Amino acid sequence: MNSYLLEAPPSVEAGLTVNDIWKVVRRRSRVGFAILGTVVLLAAIYCAVTTRRYQASGIVQLQKESAAGLNMADIDGAPGAAAAADDALAANINLETQAGILTSDTLALRVINDLDLEHSRDFQPHFNPIGAVLGLFASKDAPEPAGLSLEDSPTRRTRAIHTFEKNLDVKVLPGTRLIEIDYTSSDPKVAATVVNHLIRGLTDYTFQTKMASTSEAAGWLTGQLADLRKQSEDEQEKLAALQKQTGIFSYGTDNQGREQVYSDVLDQLQQSTAALSAADSNRILKEAVYKAVKSGNAELISELSGNSAAGTGPAVNTALNLIQNLRLQQSTLETEIASAEKHYGPAYPRMAELRASLDKTNQSIADEVTRVSERAKTDYDVAQQTENEVRARYEANRRAADQLKDKTIDYSILREEATQSRNLYEDLLRKLKEAGVLQGLKASDITVVDPGRVPAKPKKPNVPLYMAIAAAAGLLLGFAGTLVAEAVDHRIQTIEQVERLLGAPLVGILPKYGKDRNELDSLRQVRTLDAPRSAYSEAVRGLRATLVPARSTAEPPRVVVVTSASPEEGKSLTVKNLAVSVAQQGKRVLLLDADLRRPADQKGVEFSGKHGLSQLLSGEDAAASIVQVDGMANLFVLPAGPVPNNPSELLSSAKMGKLISELRTQFDLILIDTPPVLPVVDALILCELADSTLLVARHGVTPQASLKRAYQTLLTRTPRSQIGIVLNGVTMNSDAYYSYYGQKTAHYYMENVNETA
Repeated sequence: MNSYLLEAPPSVEAGLTVNDIWKVVRRRSRVGFAILGTVVLLAAIYCAVTTRRYQASGIVQLQKESAAGLNMADIDGAPGAAAAADDALAANINLETQAGILTSDTLALRVINDLDLEHSRDFQPHFNPIGAVLGLFASKDAPEPAGLSLEDSPTRRTRAIHTFEKNLDVKVLPGTRLIEIDYTSSDPKVAATVVNHLIRGLTDYTFQTKMASTSEAAGWLTGQLADLRKQSEDEQEKLAALQKQTGIFSYGTDNQGREQVYSDVLDQLQQSTAALSAADSNRILKEAVYKAVKSGNAELISELSGNSAAGTGPAVNTALNLIQNLRLQQSTLETEIASAEKHYGPAYPRMAELRASLDKTNQSIADEVTRVSERAKTDYDVAQQTENEVRARYEANRRAADQLKDKTIDYSILREEATQSRNLYEDLLRKLKEAGVLQGLKASDITVVDPGRVPAKPKKPNVPLYMAIAAAAGLLLGFAGTLVAEAVDHRIQTIEQVERLLGAPLVGILPKYGKDRNELDSLRQVRTLDAPRSAYSEAVRGLRATLVPARSTAEPPRVVVVTSASPEEGKSLTVKNLAVSVAQQGKRVLLLDADLRRPADQKGVEFSGKHGLSQLLSGEDAAASIVQVDGMANLFVLPAGPVPNNPSELLSSAKMGKLISELRTQFDLILIDTPPVLPVVDALILCELADSTLLVARHGVTPQASLKRAYQTLLTRTPRSQIGIVLNGVTMNSDAYYSYYGQKTAHYYMENVNETA
C-alpha cells in the first residue's frame, strides 16, 4: 500500500516577501490589467468629451511709487518717507494689495458687465448632482425680478462672481514686482479679452485713486493757503518790529548755513569782557611783583629781571636790571676777598680796599631794593584801579545784555516760526500748482509686460498629463486590486496553499485539460491517447508512477478511490486518463463508476449501458457485465447502471465488499470514480474498502475551506498515509505549475494541433 507522506511538506516562511507579491501580481494580472484598462479608458473618455478650456496669461509690473500724486508724505518732506517706500516689506504689501484689487468683487463685476460674460457659455448653469441633492434640503429663495442688474440681484451676482473667480488666478511672482493674471475660458478670445480688461481696470483704478487723493488734497490746500499766507505775513511783520526793538541785525549765513547776526549791545559786552580779562590778569601780575619786592630779598628780586611774564613796567624793569648787576659785583668782590684772604691772609693791605668796595655795593643794593619796592607798589595801585574801572564797564554791559536776552529768545522763536511758515506756504503752493498740472495727465505705476494673448492650444484637458496620471493611477489601483482580489479569493491558487492548508504534499499536478474536452468524451478520445506527448499526458504518467511504481518491494495499491470535495473539479476526467495510462503499461485496469446518483447519459459512451453496479448490488436478475473498452485489451469498465433509490445503502452493503474482493483477484488496479465527499457520504464508504484515496482539487476553482473539510472528513475513515492530493486544471504559465515542474520544460512536450494546454 502506498504511503503519500514519505516526504514532508516544505516549510513555508511566515510573512510576505517581494517574490510572493510578484507571484500575486502575476496570478491576478487579469484583475490588474482590467483595472488599468478601465482607468485609462475612463480618462480617455473624459478627455474626449470634456470641454476644451483655454487659458490666457498677462504679466504686469508694479513700479515704485512715483511722486506724481499729491499726498501728505510729500508735503511733510520727512527723510524717512522715501526710505519707507523702498522698503522690501512695503513693496511686498503693495504687491499683495494690487493682487487683492484684481480679485475684488467690484473689478469682477465691472469686467462681467463690460464684456457681458453673464450670457456666455461658462456662466450658464450646469447640472451638478451634488448641488441638486443638497438643493432638495435647502430652503428655496424667492425668485428675483427679471430685468434687474447684477448689482441689484444678489443670487445672480453671487453666482456670476463665483464663476468668474473660479476661472481667475492672480499670483505675485516671488522675488519680483511682477503680477501674473491667468483666466480660463472655453473661448480663447474671451480669455485674452478678460485678462486685458482686468489690466486696464487695475490701471484705471490706480489712476482714479491717485486723482481722487490729489483732488481732495488740492481742495483742502486751496482753503488753507489764504490763512497760511496771512499768518506768514503777520509773523514777518512781528519779526521786523522785534528786530528794531532789540537792535539785532542779520547779514546772511556762514559756510555751514548758520545765520550771522549783529547786536551793538552784545558787541560792547564782548569787548568789555575781553578788557576785564586783560585788566584782571595785569593786576594779578603786578600784585605778584609787589609782594616779591616787598619781601626785600635781593636774590629773589634779581630773578624777576628779564622775566616778561612778570609784567613789570619800564622803571621797575630798569631797577631790577641794576639790582641784578650789583648782585654780580657783590659776588665778584666776595670771591676776590676769599681768594686774597686764603693766599695773603687777613693783614694783606688790599683786603681793606676790597672790603670797602663790598660794603659800598651792599649799600647800593639795599637802596635800590627800597626804590623798586616803591615803584612796584605804584604799579600795583594803578593796575588795581584800572581793573575796577573795567569791571564797572563790564557789569554795565552785562546788565544791558541780560535785559536783551529775553527779547533775543523771543526773536529767535519768532524768526523760526516765520521761516517755517514761509517754507510751508511755498511748498504747499508748489504742490498745488503741480496738482493742477497732474489733473490733465494720466500717470500710473502699472506697466504691462505681457498683455493677454489668444492661446493657441487648450490648457485643459492636458491629454498627455491626464493619460500619464491615469496610467499611474491605474497601475496603483491595479496593484491594489490584485492584492484585494488575492485577499478575498479563497480558492486554491498555489501548491504552498495546499501543503500549508492540509499539511500533506501533492502527489501530482495535472495541467489544464485540452480545449473542447469534457466528461462525455469516449475513453478512446481522452488526452492521454490523443496527445501522448503533451504536458497533460506526461503529468498523468507522473501520477501513475506515484500510484503504481514500476519496481517496488511493497505491494502497490489494488483499489484506488478517486473523489473531490465538490462537483465540477475534474475527478472523472482524471480517473479516465489515469485508467488509460495504467492500461498502457500492460496492467489489467478496471474503471468502476461508483457514482450511483448521476444518470448514465451524463458519463460518456462506455458508461451509458443499462446494466451496471447498482443492479449487482440490488440483487436484481439482470446480469451486470464488465465492458471491455474497444481497442484496449487491458482496460475494462463497470458502469454505475440505473440510478437507485438508496445508493449509500447499496455501497455500504456486504455485497459491495464482496464484489471488491472478487475484483481484486481479476484486475491489477481498480479505479473507483465516486461522488464528491462533501455533498454525499458515498466516497467515505468506499474509501474504507480501498487501499488509497486520491482527492482531486481544481486549481482556481476549489475553495480552500472545502478542500480542507473534505480532507479532514476523509481522515475520519482512512489513514493519512493513504490519502493523496491531486491538483487539477493548472495552467502552464501559472506559478503553481512553474514551482512544481520548473519554467523551462516546454521543449519536452509536443502538443497536437488541436490541443491547447
